[in-house]
Amino acid sequence: NSHVRLVLTGHAGPVTSVAFSPDGARLVSTGDKTAWIWDIATGEALIILKGHEGLVRQAEYSPNGQWIATASADGTARIWEAMTGKEVAVLEGHTGDVYGLAFSSDGRWLATASEDGTARVWDVATGVQFSVLESHHAKVYSVAFSPDSSRILTAGADGTARVWDFITGNELHVLDGHADGMISARYDVTGESIVTAAADGKVQLWHA
Repeated sequence: NSHVRLVLTGHAGPVTSVAFSPDGARLVSTGDKTAWIWDIATGEALIILKGHEGLVRQAEYSPNGQWIATASADGTARIWEAMTGKEVAVLEGHTGDVYGLAFSSDGRWLATASEDGTARVWDVATGVQFSVLESHHAKVYSVAFSPDSSRILTAGADGTARVWDFITGNELHVLDGHADGMISARYDVTGESIVTAAADGKVQLWHA
């Protein structure tokens, strides 16, 4: 039977996301204007990431565990050293809330999804914007890389998911089949299938 192992308290309001570190030793949680890094073994709050000026909606570890990226209602994403909590980059360019983000499989790139109707790709090492993906007609709620990081998948309030070529930024496919806004879209581990979730109450599977 499942039972509660730890209760982690500290956020001053609803907790908006959680993510484990790649080694499973830590996790990061978001809420209010902060992200908290926790020790899984003890439940101790190790570091509080402060700097955002709006609700922090999501945080993710890079695949190698070196970085944490955060997405916020202040219109920025930020990159932090995972072990020290040092802020290393503020990613500015979106003109609305940043709803979601994802690292490429090699950790070199970060993609962000925003209320402004765009997704953007950033160089993690420099914090420089690499590309802007724009053809959605409304908010972009989620973004994901394909397993080989050659493509980017976005899901938007316009009821579509879109597949983009990572290098060129060209739109390759439009997945249009839901009756309401798409909230999330993800690749399977093979990169051959896509799953979408939408406000119409349906989950749909697609050939990538």
